[in-house]
Amino acid sequence: MKWIHLSDLHLGKRVNEFSMLEDQQYILAEILRIIDQEQPDGVLIAGDVYDKSVPSAEAVALLDDFLVRLSERGVQVFVISGNHDSPERIAFGGRLMARSGVYLAPVYDGVVKPFTFTDEYGPVHLYLLPFVKPAHVRRCFPEREISTYTQAMAAAIEAMGVDTAQRNVLVTHQFVTGAARCDSEEISVGGSDNVDVSVFAPFDYVALGHIHGPQQVGRETVRYCGTPLKYSFSEAGHQKSVTVVELREKGNVSIRTVPLTPMRDLVELRGTYEELTFRGFYEGTSYPRDYVHITLTDEEDVPDAVRKLRLLYPNLMKLDYDNQRTRTAISLDGAEDVQKKSPLALLEEFYEKQNGQPMGEEQRAFAQRLMEQIWEGEA
Repeated sequence: MKWIHLSDLHLGKRVNEFSMLEDQQYILAEILRIIDQEQPDGVLIAGDVYDKSVPSAEAVALLDDFLVRLSERGVQVFVISGNHDSPERIAFGGRLMARSGVYLAPVYDGVVKPFTFTDEYGPVHLYLLPFVKPAHVRRCFPEREISTYTQAMAAAIEAMGVDTAQRNVLVTHQFVTGAARCDSEEISVGGSDNVDVSVFAPFDYVALGHIHGPQQVGRETVRYCGTPLKYSFSEAGHQKSVTVVELREKGNVSIRTVPLTPMRDLVELRGTYEELTFRGFYEGTSYPRDYVHITLTDEEDVPDAVRKLRLLYPNLMKLDYDNQRTRTAISLDGAEDVQKKSPLALLEEFYEKQNGQPMGEEQRAFAQRLMEQIWEGEA
């Protein structure tokens, strides 16, 4: 039994005010190409299908097209809602879509019925558990003490009545303790959303969504496949991929990844303005079409830098400086002995605290002349 594991499409997402819809359309086409090569028995989409609970019309149309293309290939598709999704909107039309092989997890009500498939090794039971909070599960099991995410997941899984003698797969969307987060994910204060990996013991493979970096947690078969695209510069070093899972006899699970190449990458560039605008630096690279975060190391700010840099890097998303001024912790405390210091001395103190370096001779002379002109005008 072969599965393609996807998650966190975040359709409709904007990154630093740039719409990612065109990039998402491209990467979904790449995923379809991989599916044509792999010929899986099914596709698992582990939540955060959309970036917002009320998605844009364009995002809905993009998902619709993707699901139709999967259905046309005869591939069964299993979709759950994530924390960014509205479970009711994801579940809408699920009973009708099931006739086309697209199965949408219903809103959680305490009952999760498995889909059962059979191959040469026997049955495989697939469970779809959307993103749930303790309050969601507590309503279904009022007799149980459920105050943490781990207790909620344990109760939901126990109610499934999983037969551990057979092969079982779970698709869910949670933060499992120990997973490495990225800047583009929602973070709960104090790690209150942590789920202990031990609750997933009954399953041969757990297809997780929520964390954007591909990784295993606790054991190889509890896995986040990661996002198909980079959605923050903290992910610049990630290799995005599609996870392919093959279940053979009980206890024999193989996992591999197929790399994804985006239409535009997210890259971080660093150097002086002169270095980054030198043709030899960017010529022959993908930088002019990529989404870029540039860190300038010039000691002086470059006037109108964003506009100038976008002539070469039109998808410049973010500009920072790293120099002596920005590296120095600035503490603008009140000046001492103000009455005993000249205005020029006070200005020099302020300048050094703000910029992390003393005022130059030329700047000092200019400030002195300006002060004298002001005083002469007041006289």
